[in-house]
Amino acid sequence: MKRIGFIGGYDKTDLIINIAKILTVVGNRVLVVDATVPQKARYIVPVINPTLMYITEYEDIDVAVGFKREEDIKNYLGISGEMDSEYDIILVDTDNSEGFQGFYLEEAQKNYFVTSFDIYSLKKGLEALNNLRSAITLTKVLFSKEMLKEEDDYLNFLSLGYKVIWDDYRIYFPVENGDMSVIYENQRVSKVKFKKLSVQYKDGLAYIAEEILGDTGGSKVRKAIKTIEKGA
Repeated sequence: MKRIGFIGGYDKTDLIINIAKILTVVGNRVLVVDATVPQKARYIVPVINPTLMYITEYEDIDVAVGFKREEDIKNYLGISGEMDSEYDIILVDTDNSEGFQGFYLEEAQKNYFVTSFDIYSLKKGLEALNNLRSAITLTKVLFSKEMLKEEDDYLNFLSLGYKVIWDDYRIYFPVENGDMSVIYENQRVSKVKFKKLSVQYKDGLAYIAEEILGDTGGSKVRKAIKTIEKGA
């Protein structure tokens, strides 16, 4: 089972669900865990009987809300050992150190730091890294209008003193390309649709999905995106 972390104070819910959709179409059993303080998935992922902690199915993706530790999910599912029997990939969304530790993201196969460049998103996201026992490698996923070098330099400055090793490359998503209108419409109709998303946004999704899948990705991811587009 692969454990992938998405860390940051920026709203990551729709991004993660879109990535999860690609991974399920490729043929993986995927669990998305909303371990953030706002728990946005509680409001945008439809559920019949929401409780304090629950797992619901959405677009062939299992979405867990309200859990603070992986052990709590195991207890909910009645699993005594590892979660491999239930899921191939777990995508953990967190904005706090409790979620980071509770889902063992220091041991994750891959961790992404997702942010825009407003001060809240930057500082709130870095707070989740306060209690690291050892240095971890993070890949920046940056939502920006102009993608300025000064913005990236500022993030590097703020992260000084944290046990973070930044990957040499960055993944950019445009914030003013009509994508948010598509995402809001998807929320209203409770569907995951790709057809009207910008090429840049879909390229970013594809890149992350390919990284998660490793050698088994590549052309499969592009075919999955085309399949999702046709269903829109």
